[in-house]
Amino acid sequence: MATVDLTRVRPYGDTFDDGVVQLSFSLPVPYGEEAREAARQYVAGLGMMEAAVVDMKDLGEDMTFFVLYAKAVHTVDFTAIKVPKVESPVMDFYEINDFIREHIGRKIIVIGACTGTDAHTVGIDAIMNMKGYAGEYGLERYPEIDAYNLGSQVQNDEMVRKAIELRADAILVSQVVTQKDVHIPNLGELVDLLEAEGLRRRMVLICGGPRIHHELALELGYDAGFGPGTLAPEVASYVAHEIVRRGLA
Repeated sequence: MATVDLTRVRPYGDTFDDGVVQLSFSLPVPYGEEAREAARQYVAGLGMMEAAVVDMKDLGEDMTFFVLYAKAVHTVDFTAIKVPKVESPVMDFYEINDFIREHIGRKIIVIGACTGTDAHTVGIDAIMNMKGYAGEYGLERYPEIDAYNLGSQVQNDEMVRKAIELRADAILVSQVVTQKDVHIPNLGELVDLLEAEGLRRRMVLICGGPRIHHELALELGYDAGFGPGTLAPEVASYVAHEIVRRGLA
């Protein structure tokens, strides 16, 4: 295999370092050869070379969908990339329950929901529901965790009331619907409400979803952010370690 210069990384398709990428997008133009040329010119305008339309579909109503190949000229210095990540050892189901018994000495209480107008529970269900996801039990199955899945479209003030009522140790917020960045003010509002009640430092606050990452979570005032593909043991491990680290037991 060719030696990789990590200071100048770019894609490859057919041969190493050829810069070939595949793009797909729609343009509000009627299907035809003019549309093909418009897509090619658009990609060329992005600074790519040898743009070629390999497939195009008429979407109707003067809309056309395109698939193109092109060669990227830009490179990335991989060695200079520093991404904030959740730094916590990940334990398995049995290790997590043993850790809670040994280091916390009581059940921990976790509530979770899709908040605001978000009605998509697939993310929070994967973490919370007893059946779990991808072969991992959800938090409801953990004997040392009292998990409450509040479902979808839970307003932030209701989330805070429930946290107070249940004396929650951790709050998990799932945000799947993120059009026009609606998730950002919604997530921020929950932090503000917890701060106003004097509860923020007494709880572990976590958010997750397709467009959530740890850096964004920190910027919004959360303790951690988990993206797509996160499993229950990752979240449970973080919550348990964070409770001990902050002396919340």
